[in-house]
Amino acid sequence: MKAFARIAVLLALLIPAGTLRAEEQQQEPDIKAIVLGHIGDSYEWRVLSTAGGEWSIPLPVIVHSPSSGWHCFSSSRLREGAEYEGLRIASEGEHAGKIVERQADGSDLRPLDLSLTKTASALLLNSAILLCLVLGAARWYRRHKATDRAPKGFVALFEMLVSGILDGVIKPCVGPNYRKFAPYLLTAFFFIFVNNLMGLIPFFPGGANVSGNIAVTFILALATFLAVNIFGTKHYWKDILWPDVPVWLKAFPLMPLIELVGIFTKPFALMIRLFANMLAGHAVILSLTCVIFATAGMGAVINGSMSFASVLFSIFMYCLELLVAVLQAYVFTMLSAVFIGLAQERPEKHAAETADNH
Repeated sequence: MKAFARIAVLLALLIPAGTLRAEEQQQEPDIKAIVLGHIGDSYEWRVLSTAGGEWSIPLPVIVHSPSSGWHCFSSSRLREGAEYEGLRIASEGEHAGKIVERQADGSDLRPLDLSLTKTASALLLNSAILLCLVLGAARWYRRHKATDRAPKGFVALFEMLVSGILDGVIKPCVGPNYRKFAPYLLTAFFFIFVNNLMGLIPFFPGGANVSGNIAVTFILALATFLAVNIFGTKHYWKDILWPDVPVWLKAFPLMPLIELVGIFTKPFALMIRLFANMLAGHAVILSLTCVIFATAGMGAVINGSMSFASVLFSIFMYCLELLVAVLQAYVFTMLSAVFIGLAQERPEKHAAETADNH
């Protein structure tokens, strides 16, 4: 029983920093607030919470108000409901958790917010990590010839992933024009993969729910949407606007309307799929861990048994999320490649000529 108690304490420390404060550990924890606080965004990056206090990294607040102009200061000035330069973080209402400005009539106005929040900071950090990984692999290839020995270690792993995605997904799904879209699709795969893995690290600089932020998945889906529709062939647009259907269906443009709706539903499905899967994974892991603290006042037997179950299920969910981290990056890349390949479709005669030329 003592061993599981130690594991429970370890899980408490590994909960994404700041989710359980000292006062929350002494009284009944608000699990809903803990889960929503982690999967949401914030103006500071909490590193560690202990009984002696809380350590967090303040982030820059950059807002523009129509009445008072630009404001730029550290988010530490807004801690614990404090107000600075007429600005504060709303604790309730439609702007809860966001910076608002008190107006003369007593109402709250949300200014233009360009602050570097936790999600934005993690996004920049993970992008820098990805850039270092890519440049590190590229540096090895610049220093070696094609006739040299195959790389080992990290470079070999990176080459295996690139070759697997390129040969197994991009080439067969996109078709002859795969070289044009390979840089974007490979970037999307590794970007999602790195963000997913960093989100599973339960301590700083990990733990940020970047892939579970719908604004991030929206931009990724928008990039696929633009790649599909800007570089789509004439045959692709003909199938949408003037499909090969009976004349009476062309007179009543039902098929074009359905196809036009499909243009937007495909990237929407990409956005929701990635967002929902990563958001749910974070919420489930954190909820399972919070069972330890929710049953702390129910006696040693109940708390010990529930702690045992919580530890087992949390380990299982972490292993599952590691699989999901790779799978969701793969699925997003594969579906994007399929959508792009469908937009590159040509008439059979022209496609046969192109294949013969290649």
